[in-house]
Amino acid sequence: MRRLLTGAAALAAAALLVIYFLWWAPGPNPGPHEIIIKEGTTLGAVSRQLAKEGAISGSARTFYVMARFLGSNDPIQAGEFRIPKGMGGASVLDLLQHGKPVQRLITVTEGMPSIVVQEKLAAIPYLTGTLPAIAEGSVLPDSYGYQRGEQRGALAGRMQSAMNKVVADLWPKRSTDCPLATPEQAVILASIVEKETGKAAERPKVAGVYCNRLRIGMKLDADPTFIYPITKGKPLGRRPLHSEVHAKNAYNTYEMAGLPAGPITNPGKASIQAVLHPAPTKALYFVADGTGGHVFAETLEQQNANVAKWYAIRRQRGEM
Repeated sequence: MRRLLTGAAALAAAALLVIYFLWWAPGPNPGPHEIIIKEGTTLGAVSRQLAKEGAISGSARTFYVMARFLGSNDPIQAGEFRIPKGMGGASVLDLLQHGKPVQRLITVTEGMPSIVVQEKLAAIPYLTGTLPAIAEGSVLPDSYGYQRGEQRGALAGRMQSAMNKVVADLWPKRSTDCPLATPEQAVILASIVEKETGKAAERPKVAGVYCNRLRIGMKLDADPTFIYPITKGKPLGRRPLHSEVHAKNAYNTYEMAGLPAGPITNPGKASIQAVLHPAPTKALYFVADGTGGHVFAETLEQQNANVAKWYAIRRQRGEM
Protein backbone atom coordinates (compact mmCIF):
# COMPACT_ATOMS: atom_id res chain seq x y z
CA MET A 1 0.00 0.00 0.00
CA ARG A 2 2.79 2.39 0.91
CA ARG A 3 4.45 1.67 -2.43
CA LEU A 4 1.20 2.38 -4.24
CA LEU A 5 0.76 5.66 -2.39
CA THR A 6 4.34 6.61 -3.08
CA GLY A 7 3.92 5.73 -6.75
CA ALA A 8 0.68 7.69 -6.99
CA ALA A 9 2.31 10.69 -5.36
CA ALA A 10 5.21 10.46 -7.77
CA LEU A 11 2.83 10.30 -10.72
CA ALA A 12 0.85 13.26 -9.40
CA ALA A 13 4.04 15.25 -8.87
CA ALA A 14 5.22 14.34 -12.36
CA ALA A 15 1.84 15.34 -13.82
CA LEU A 16 1.93 18.66 -12.00
CA LEU A 17 5.47 19.22 -13.24
CA VAL A 18 4.42 18.51 -16.81
CA ILE A 19 1.43 20.83 -16.48
CA TYR A 20 3.67 23.53 -15.01
CA PHE A 21 6.13 23.35 -17.88
CA LEU A 22 3.38 23.15 -20.48
CA TRP A 23 1.32 26.03 -19.08
CA TRP A 24 2.97 28.31 -16.53
CA ALA A 25 6.68 28.06 -17.22
CA PRO A 26 8.31 30.31 -19.83
CA GLY A 27 8.02 28.74 -23.28
CA PRO A 28 10.88 27.86 -25.63
CA ASN A 29 9.31 29.60 -28.65
CA PRO A 30 11.83 31.98 -30.28
CA GLY A 31 9.50 34.98 -30.68
CA PRO A 32 8.64 37.71 -30.60
CA HIS A 33 5.46 37.02 -32.56
CA GLU A 34 2.92 39.49 -33.86
CA ILE A 35 -0.50 37.95 -34.18
CA ILE A 36 -3.77 39.46 -35.38
CA ILE A 37 -6.95 38.23 -33.71
CA LYS A 38 -10.18 38.88 -35.61
CA GLU A 39 -13.40 39.91 -33.91
CA GLY A 40 -15.32 36.93 -32.55
CA THR A 41 -12.40 34.45 -32.68
CA THR A 42 -13.06 31.45 -30.42
CA LEU A 43 -10.60 29.81 -28.04
CA GLY A 44 -10.36 26.80 -30.33
CA ALA A 45 -9.62 28.95 -33.35
CA VAL A 46 -7.03 31.04 -31.54
CA SER A 47 -5.34 27.85 -30.25
CA ARG A 48 -4.95 26.62 -33.81
CA GLN A 49 -3.76 30.04 -34.98
CA LEU A 50 -1.14 30.27 -32.24
CA ALA A 51 0.20 26.81 -33.03
CA LYS A 52 0.22 27.40 -36.79
CA GLU A 53 2.15 30.65 -36.41
CA GLY A 54 4.63 29.16 -33.93
CA ALA A 55 3.65 31.49 -31.11
CA ILE A 56 3.29 28.67 -28.55
CA SER A 57 5.59 25.76 -27.81
CA GLY A 58 3.01 22.97 -27.59
CA SER A 59 0.19 21.80 -29.82
CA ALA A 60 -3.07 23.60 -30.41
CA ARG A 61 -4.89 20.81 -28.54
CA THR A 62 -2.63 21.14 -25.50
CA PHE A 63 -3.07 24.91 -25.36
CA TYR A 64 -6.85 24.58 -25.75
CA VAL A 65 -7.22 21.99 -22.97
CA MET A 66 -4.96 23.91 -20.58
CA ALA A 67 -6.81 27.13 -21.30
CA ARG A 68 -10.21 25.52 -20.73
CA PHE A 69 -9.30 23.94 -17.41
CA LEU A 70 -6.65 26.28 -16.01
CA GLY A 71 -7.31 29.64 -17.66
CA SER A 72 -9.88 32.37 -17.35
CA ASN A 73 -13.23 32.15 -19.13
CA ASP A 74 -12.93 35.78 -20.28
CA PRO A 75 -13.33 36.31 -24.03
CA ILE A 76 -10.42 36.65 -26.42
CA GLN A 77 -9.90 40.26 -27.53
CA ALA A 78 -9.70 41.32 -31.14
CA GLY A 79 -6.64 43.24 -32.29
CA GLU A 80 -2.94 42.89 -32.95
CA PHE A 81 -0.80 41.48 -30.14
CA ARG A 82 2.95 41.16 -29.74
CA ILE A 83 3.91 37.95 -27.92
CA PRO A 84 7.38 38.30 -26.38
CA LYS A 85 10.05 35.66 -26.75
CA GLY A 86 9.72 32.80 -24.27
CA MET A 87 6.19 33.65 -23.06
CA GLY A 88 4.42 30.61 -21.62
CA GLY A 89 0.90 29.43 -22.43
CA ALA A 90 -0.79 30.95 -19.36
CA SER A 91 0.79 34.33 -20.05
CA VAL A 92 -0.16 34.16 -23.75
CA LEU A 93 -3.79 33.53 -22.84
CA ASP A 94 -3.78 36.35 -20.30
CA LEU A 95 -2.29 38.72 -22.91
CA LEU A 96 -5.00 37.88 -25.43
CA GLN A 97 -7.75 38.22 -22.84
CA HIS A 98 -6.61 41.20 -20.77
CA GLY A 99 -3.53 42.77 -22.37
CA LYS A 100 -3.36 45.86 -24.53
CA PRO A 101 -3.36 45.32 -28.30
CA VAL A 102 -0.57 46.90 -30.31
CA GLN A 103 -1.48 50.54 -30.89
CA ARG A 104 -0.43 51.91 -34.26
CA LEU A 105 -0.86 55.62 -34.80
CA ILE A 106 -0.85 58.07 -37.67
CA THR A 107 -0.78 61.77 -36.85
CA VAL A 108 -2.28 64.44 -39.06
CA THR A 109 -0.84 67.73 -37.88
CA GLU A 110 -2.76 71.00 -38.02
CA GLY A 111 -2.42 72.51 -41.46
CA MET A 112 -1.38 69.28 -43.17
CA PRO A 113 -2.80 69.33 -46.72
CA SER A 114 -4.71 66.35 -48.06
CA ILE A 115 -1.99 65.51 -50.58
CA VAL A 116 0.39 64.82 -47.68
CA VAL A 117 -2.27 62.88 -45.76
CA GLN A 118 -2.70 60.66 -48.81
CA GLU A 119 1.05 60.15 -49.10
CA LYS A 120 1.29 59.17 -45.44
CA LEU A 121 -1.57 56.68 -45.71
CA ALA A 122 -0.13 55.18 -48.89
CA ALA A 123 3.28 54.72 -47.23
CA ILE A 124 2.02 52.69 -44.26
CA PRO A 125 2.79 49.03 -45.07
CA TYR A 126 0.34 47.69 -42.48
CA LEU A 127 -2.69 49.21 -44.25
CA THR A 128 -4.39 47.62 -47.23
CA GLY A 129 -6.48 48.68 -50.18
CA THR A 130 -6.43 51.63 -52.50
CA LEU A 131 -7.18 55.13 -51.30
CA PRO A 132 -9.80 57.38 -52.90
CA ALA A 133 -8.93 61.05 -53.31
CA ILE A 134 -9.25 62.94 -50.02
CA ALA A 135 -10.98 66.29 -50.39
CA GLU A 136 -9.04 69.25 -49.02
CA GLY A 137 -10.34 70.39 -45.65
CA SER A 138 -12.24 67.16 -45.00
CA VAL A 139 -9.79 65.62 -42.49
CA LEU A 140 -9.57 66.62 -38.82
CA PRO A 141 -5.95 66.93 -37.66
CA ASP A 142 -5.42 64.47 -34.80
CA SER A 143 -3.72 61.17 -33.98
CA TYR A 144 -5.61 58.10 -35.18
CA GLY A 145 -5.12 54.52 -34.10
CA TYR A 146 -5.42 51.78 -36.68
CA GLN A 147 -5.13 48.03 -36.83
CA ARG A 148 -2.83 46.06 -39.04
CA GLY A 149 -4.70 45.07 -42.18
CA GLU A 150 -7.21 47.91 -41.95
CA GLN A 151 -8.35 49.45 -45.23
CA ARG A 152 -6.78 52.81 -46.06
CA GLY A 153 -10.16 54.11 -47.17
CA ALA A 154 -11.72 53.14 -43.84
CA LEU A 155 -9.04 55.01 -41.88
CA ALA A 156 -9.45 58.09 -44.09
CA GLY A 157 -13.19 57.82 -43.55
CA ARG A 158 -12.73 57.95 -39.78
CA MET A 159 -10.60 61.08 -40.16
CA GLN A 160 -13.32 62.69 -42.24
CA SER A 161 -16.09 61.64 -39.86
CA ALA A 162 -14.15 63.31 -37.05
CA MET A 163 -14.02 66.57 -39.04
CA ASN A 164 -17.74 66.39 -39.84
CA LYS A 165 -18.54 65.91 -36.16
CA VAL A 166 -16.41 68.87 -35.01
CA VAL A 167 -17.92 71.22 -37.59
CA ALA A 168 -21.43 70.02 -36.79
CA ASP A 169 -20.81 70.63 -33.06
CA LEU A 170 -19.21 74.08 -33.46
CA TRP A 171 -21.32 75.62 -36.22
CA PRO A 172 -24.58 76.04 -34.23
CA LYS A 173 -22.67 77.82 -31.42
CA ARG A 174 -21.03 80.39 -33.73
CA SER A 175 -21.11 84.11 -33.10
CA THR A 176 -22.47 86.59 -35.65
CA ASP A 177 -19.17 88.46 -35.88
CA CYS A 178 -18.08 86.89 -39.17
CA PRO A 179 -20.11 86.87 -42.42
CA LEU A 180 -19.96 83.13 -42.99
CA ALA A 181 -23.06 81.63 -44.56
CA THR A 182 -22.27 77.90 -44.35
CA PRO A 183 -20.13 75.44 -42.41
CA GLU A 184 -18.16 74.89 -45.63
CA GLN A 185 -17.22 78.59 -45.71
CA ALA A 186 -16.09 78.34 -42.09
CA VAL A 187 -13.71 75.50 -42.99
CA ILE A 188 -12.36 77.48 -45.96
CA LEU A 189 -11.59 80.54 -43.84
CA ALA A 190 -10.21 78.36 -41.03
CA SER A 191 -7.80 76.76 -43.51
CA ILE A 192 -6.44 80.23 -44.38
CA VAL A 193 -6.08 81.16 -40.71
CA GLU A 194 -4.29 77.83 -40.13
CA LYS A 195 -1.72 78.61 -42.82
CA GLU A 196 -1.23 82.26 -41.84
CA THR A 197 -0.12 81.83 -38.22
CA GLY A 198 1.60 79.14 -36.20
CA LYS A 199 0.81 80.88 -32.90
CA ALA A 200 -2.33 79.53 -31.30
CA ALA A 201 -3.02 82.77 -29.41
CA GLU A 202 -3.10 84.73 -32.68
CA ARG A 203 -5.70 82.67 -34.47
CA PRO A 204 -8.79 84.56 -33.22
CA LYS A 205 -7.25 87.93 -34.12
CA VAL A 206 -6.11 86.79 -37.57
CA ALA A 207 -9.64 85.46 -38.04
CA GLY A 208 -10.96 88.84 -36.91
CA VAL A 209 -8.93 90.63 -39.59
CA TYR A 210 -10.25 88.36 -42.34
CA CYS A 211 -13.81 88.63 -41.06
CA ASN A 212 -13.49 92.44 -41.17
CA ARG A 213 -12.27 92.24 -44.77
CA LEU A 214 -15.07 89.91 -45.81
CA ARG A 215 -17.62 92.22 -44.21
CA ILE A 216 -16.56 95.27 -46.24
CA GLY A 217 -15.81 93.40 -49.47
CA MET A 218 -12.05 93.89 -49.24
CA LYS A 219 -9.74 91.30 -50.81
CA LEU A 220 -8.21 88.87 -48.31
CA ASP A 221 -4.72 89.12 -49.89
CA ALA A 222 -3.69 85.84 -48.26
CA ASP A 223 -0.36 84.50 -49.55
CA PRO A 224 -1.22 80.80 -49.02
CA THR A 225 -4.17 81.11 -51.39
CA PHE A 226 -2.10 81.89 -54.48
CA ILE A 227 0.43 79.22 -53.53
CA TYR A 228 -2.18 76.46 -53.16
CA PRO A 229 -2.90 75.91 -56.88
CA ILE A 230 0.86 75.55 -57.45
CA THR A 231 1.76 73.08 -54.70
CA LYS A 232 -1.59 71.76 -53.40
CA GLY A 233 -0.63 72.93 -49.94
CA LYS A 234 3.02 71.89 -49.82
CA PRO A 235 5.68 74.57 -49.18
CA LEU A 236 6.65 76.52 -52.27
CA GLY A 237 10.36 76.36 -51.34
CA ARG A 238 11.30 79.50 -53.25
CA ARG A 239 10.27 83.09 -53.81
CA PRO A 240 6.98 83.29 -55.73
CA LEU A 241 6.97 84.59 -59.27
CA HIS A 242 5.15 87.80 -60.14
CA SER A 243 2.95 85.79 -62.49
CA GLU A 244 2.01 83.40 -59.67
CA VAL A 245 1.09 86.19 -57.26
CA HIS A 246 -1.23 87.71 -59.85
CA ALA A 247 -2.55 84.53 -61.44
CA LYS A 248 -6.30 84.61 -61.94
CA ASN A 249 -7.89 81.44 -60.61
CA ALA A 250 -10.52 80.32 -58.12
CA TYR A 251 -8.10 80.44 -55.17
CA ASN A 252 -5.97 83.57 -55.50
CA THR A 253 -7.38 86.12 -53.04
CA TYR A 254 -4.94 88.73 -54.33
CA GLU A 255 -6.98 88.85 -57.51
CA MET A 256 -10.54 88.52 -56.21
CA ALA A 257 -12.64 89.48 -53.21
CA GLY A 258 -14.25 86.86 -51.01
CA LEU A 259 -13.27 83.34 -50.12
CA PRO A 260 -11.39 80.96 -52.40
CA ALA A 261 -13.23 78.08 -54.06
CA GLY A 262 -12.30 75.63 -51.32
CA PRO A 263 -10.05 74.97 -48.34
CA ILE A 264 -6.29 75.21 -48.85
CA THR A 265 -5.38 72.74 -46.09
CA ASN A 266 -6.95 70.70 -43.29
CA PRO A 267 -7.55 73.15 -40.42
CA GLY A 268 -7.51 72.08 -36.80
CA LYS A 269 -10.35 72.52 -34.35
CA ALA A 270 -8.77 75.66 -32.86
CA SER A 271 -8.71 77.44 -36.22
CA ILE A 272 -12.33 76.49 -36.91
CA GLN A 273 -13.26 77.79 -33.47
CA ALA A 274 -11.35 81.00 -34.20
CA VAL A 275 -13.32 81.88 -37.33
CA LEU A 276 -16.60 81.05 -35.62
CA HIS A 277 -15.63 83.24 -32.65
CA PRO A 278 -13.17 85.83 -34.01
CA ALA A 279 -11.52 88.29 -31.66
CA PRO A 280 -13.12 91.76 -31.65
CA THR A 281 -10.72 93.99 -33.57
CA LYS A 282 -10.72 96.92 -35.97
CA ALA A 283 -7.53 95.68 -37.63
CA LEU A 284 -7.55 95.15 -41.39
CA TYR A 285 -3.88 94.28 -41.84
CA PHE A 286 -1.12 92.19 -40.31
CA VAL A 287 2.48 91.36 -41.14
CA ALA A 288 5.20 89.20 -39.59
CA ASP A 289 7.03 90.70 -36.63
CA GLY A 290 10.21 88.63 -36.81
CA THR A 291 9.42 86.45 -33.80
CA GLY A 292 7.08 83.98 -35.46
CA GLY A 293 4.06 86.15 -34.76
CA HIS A 294 2.44 89.17 -36.37
CA VAL A 295 1.83 92.85 -35.74
CA PHE A 296 -1.62 94.19 -36.59
CA ALA A 297 -2.75 97.52 -38.03
CA GLU A 298 -6.03 99.35 -38.57
CA THR A 299 -4.82 101.63 -41.36
CA LEU A 300 -2.74 101.20 -44.48
CA GLU A 301 -0.30 103.82 -43.18
CA GLN A 302 0.32 101.76 -40.04
CA GLN A 303 0.64 98.60 -42.14
CA ASN A 304 3.23 100.18 -44.43
CA ALA A 305 5.31 101.21 -41.42
CA ASN A 306 5.08 97.67 -40.00
CA VAL A 307 6.05 96.18 -43.37
CA ALA A 308 9.11 98.47 -43.50
CA LYS A 309 10.18 97.19 -40.07
CA TRP A 310 9.73 93.59 -41.22
CA TYR A 311 11.80 94.20 -44.35
CA ALA A 312 14.56 95.74 -42.20
CA ILE A 313 14.59 92.61 -40.04
CA ARG A 314 14.84 90.41 -43.12
CA ARG A 315 17.71 92.47 -44.52
CA GLN A 316 19.58 92.11 -41.22
CA ARG A 317 19.10 88.35 -41.50
CA GLY A 318 20.37 88.32 -45.07
CA GLU A 319 17.02 87.19 -46.42
CA MET A 320 16.65 90.15 -48.78
